[in-house]
Amino acid sequence: MRPKGVLTLGFALFLGLAAGQSAAASPLAAAAPTPSPAPTGTATPSPDPTRDPNDPPNEVDVPDVTTLAAPSFQLPFPCGQKWTGNSSASSAHRSYEIDFNRGSTADADLGDTVVAAAAGTVVISSHQGSANGFGNLVKIDHGGGWTTYYAHLNVRSVKAGDRVSQGQKIGTVGKTSKPGNNISPHLHYEVRQGSGYPGNIRKAVFNGVTFGYPHQTLTSKNKCGGGTTNPHTPGEVCGAGYKVIDSAALGSAGTVYLLYNAGNGYNCVATLKKTSLGTATATSAFLEVQGKARVTDSGSFAYYAGPVRAAAAGKCVKWGGKAGSATYTSPFEHCG
Repeated sequence: MRPKGVLTLGFALFLGLAAGQSAAASPLAAAAPTPSPAPTGTATPSPDPTRDPNDPPNEVDVPDVTTLAAPSFQLPFPCGQKWTGNSSASSAHRSYEIDFNRGSTADADLGDTVVAAAAGTVVISSHQGSANGFGNLVKIDHGGGWTTYYAHLNVRSVKAGDRVSQGQKIGTVGKTSKPGNNISPHLHYEVRQGSGYPGNIRKAVFNGVTFGYPHQTLTSKNKCGGGTTNPHTPGEVCGAGYKVIDSAALGSAGTVYLLYNAGNGYNCVATLKKTSLGTATATSAFLEVQGKARVTDSGSFAYYAGPVRAAAAGKCVKWGGKAGSATYTSPFEHCG
């Protein structure tokens, strides 16, 4: 989770969004200085001076589908990943919005995968320009008036009109916003029902349980359906910029991977299971930088243990993990 001050950098730049609007009621928190290029051909919608900028118009129309209950929402991240959500870290939040992070450094989550919390139709996929602080935004219509918002994305992987399934990748974590604003990477997530912002924002529910406002750490169960192939990769687990530099088989039960990020000098270790996929079994991953204490992620996991990250530029590292009854511990190596 980011400290409150990190997510609200540049918030004062929003004070000019609407005349007479108080700072406490300002729109979405300010964000990154340079928006990333949109990967789709969707044009930025024209501003409507009579519309709240935090309620952007849909880019496509979808049939109105009546449902009796809310969709079965899951955490908007791949199965097994652990994320911390916070609804109070940004002074621009006006209701039950949640900002998600999982890394221990400011840019650790940049480029991490974001998936659909439930099946639906993409009705917005565009950079919101100077209209608001959403930056690269994906909005999904789930029917029955239920929609979800995924803001500040670094990359959008879907376009307006696409039909998406629960757990399908829709983009990556970023820090985009209106030009000149500055925040650290995170996912801004909202659930809305009907119209009338911000009164239409609903409490988020994941796997049938209401989010523990104001903050809670959760493990995603999105698309944790088992299978014979692990749907995750070591690069996805550790995040953008990490490359595999070594690995060790843990019998037939899994593989432990050592990755390095040349951009920030961090190593990362992740243990990916090969058996009992989708079922929580004892799995672990550890990383020890020479001269420092060992860091371990150990528990019962459905698909993988980790990521375990540590600054290791110019240092030797010892790494390893466990899956099933097999374990691996390296000597101090990969120095430099």
